[in-house]
Amino acid sequence: MTLTSPTPPISGIVQLTHLGLIRAVGEDAVKFLQGQLTQDVALLDLTQAHLAAFCNAKGRMQASFILFKRSQEEVLLVCSRDILAATLKRLSMFVMRAKAKLSDASDEFSLYGVAGSAIESIAAGTQPAWTKADIGDANMVFLYPGAGQLRALWCAPAASPAPQAAGIDLQAWNWLEVQSGIAMITQPIFEAFVPQMLNYESVGGVNFKKGCYPGQEIVARSQYRGTLKRRAYLVHADAAPAVGQEVFHAKDADQPCGLVAAAAANPAGGFDAIVSIQTSATADAAEHAGEKRLTLGSSTGTALTLLPLPYPLLADI
Repeated sequence: MTLTSPTPPISGIVQLTHLGLIRAVGEDAVKFLQGQLTQDVALLDLTQAHLAAFCNAKGRMQASFILFKRSQEEVLLVCSRDILAATLKRLSMFVMRAKAKLSDASDEFSLYGVAGSAIESIAAGTQPAWTKADIGDANMVFLYPGAGQLRALWCAPAASPAPQAAGIDLQAWNWLEVQSGIAMITQPIFEAFVPQMLNYESVGGVNFKKGCYPGQEIVARSQYRGTLKRRAYLVHADAAPAVGQEVFHAKDADQPCGLVAAAAANPAGGFDAIVSIQTSATADAAEHAGEKRLTLGSSTGTALTLLPLPYPLLADI
């Protein structure tokens, strides 16, 4: 399974209508989020952004966010729209007497994905991932690259003009996101993974030095006791994977070894996906490269070919 042509550079902007915003405002907003998320929100300053997860008591991710401060008492959390309402409801249950107000601010802001050389023209330069630059009343969050191409998130009040650049297809942006190796939580994978099963500890999504949050004990135990047996990997397939679809390994036709966490069409042909699968299955697939070891949907499904991750795993650093 090989790609037949090189992928041309992707540069431009696209509105990210599948994403929404939760806004946390108030003098206790940061303190409240600090007690709920996997990331150390207390250390977040106005020039940074973070990847973070919201987990249940068993450490399973109910949501993931790109979060950043608009001001010292206003934090924005970008997440998938299909889980936003339920996530807002769950977070709001824990506010209690904290001086913080949570709301769905999706209609108050516009979100754009910015890719390639368009980033440099809009932001007058580039910065490392999880850096935030303020451009007028807009915020630009620099993300992990995908397929070697720069990516950023543009957030501005809805009435503000869009950034000036050529348009790109949402499909192209989704592929770059898959190629970044970072999958955001959507409804089909709600509560399917602890953060390390999507490599969140390796891409700045978990802080192991911060205080308690829901599921923290499970997340920490997975990291320090070596109990984690699943990781996220990039794969290529000829047929389209569906998020939440099971992955099988040749040694066990009856039991799935993982799940698809994100997928997108590859501009050069076929489809790429982020799959969270057993490390033993990937080790076997790597050892038997060229054989049909990992399959989609069933033991007789479409073959999956492992691709290299664009970042090192924390355990390998």
